[in-house]
Amino acid sequence: MATFLFDKIVFGPVKSRRLGVSLGINLSPVAGKWCNFDCVYCECGLNAQNPAGSNKIPKREEVSEALEMKLKEMQEEGSVPDVITFAGNGEPTMHPHFASIIDDTIKLRDAYCKSAAISVLSNSTMLHKPAVVEALKKVEQNIMKLDSGIEETILRINQPSGRYAVVDVIENLKQFDGQLILQTMFTRGHVNGLWIDNTTEADLAAWEEAVRKIRPRQVMIYTIDRDTPFEGLKKVPVQELRIIAARIKDLGFKVSVSG
Repeated sequence: MATFLFDKIVFGPVKSRRLGVSLGINLSPVAGKWCNFDCVYCECGLNAQNPAGSNKIPKREEVSEALEMKLKEMQEEGSVPDVITFAGNGEPTMHPHFASIIDDTIKLRDAYCKSAAISVLSNSTMLHKPAVVEALKKVEQNIMKLDSGIEETILRINQPSGRYAVVDVIENLKQFDGQLILQTMFTRGHVNGLWIDNTTEADLAAWEEAVRKIRPRQVMIYTIDRDTPFEGLKKVPVQELRIIAARIKDLGFKVSVSG
């Protein structure tokens, strides 16, 4: 199925299912994917399909200049975003100057649209770096991914590069003392002849245990809504997502559902 890349450093604003009117920031190359995950459901396609190649990641100064220009434009139009969201063509926390860029963004937000929240969509893999954790603690919505509590399922769905240990990721997420939002994408279907499904009872039980340990202030659960690299993937019906959400609500956590 068709997928797409974000072709600017600052893009939008767009209407987000979960965040409202979102002004996006892309810290990956504008003409290629740059991520240590290769999720089978990624709207940007697979890493091999859209390699970053010689395209460079944006410099800290370029990000700041592009964001200020856009915020000035929106201010002149009399509009402001609900949220400034780090997303784009890969994993934003991989950027070597991520912490400094967060500081720059906070200053610009305070100058042009103080009511807007700052959000980071992350795959939770760079939390072994203290500077990344401290930067994420400064933003209003640090949204961390965990698609299963079973490592084998994550390896199939998220296809991380290099070493990945779900037990380490859970421990790193505990560093936030509950001040984070946990995000989980539920899907199932055939991918390269393999059946992928993170809605099995085993997966849900392991995921629930992870939620208990991480103690997020909110859990966001959702399913695919855009084109993915594999046509065999299917949406999980919203009624089923609500049943999953009820299990987490019964544990005392706030949950949002996007079908």
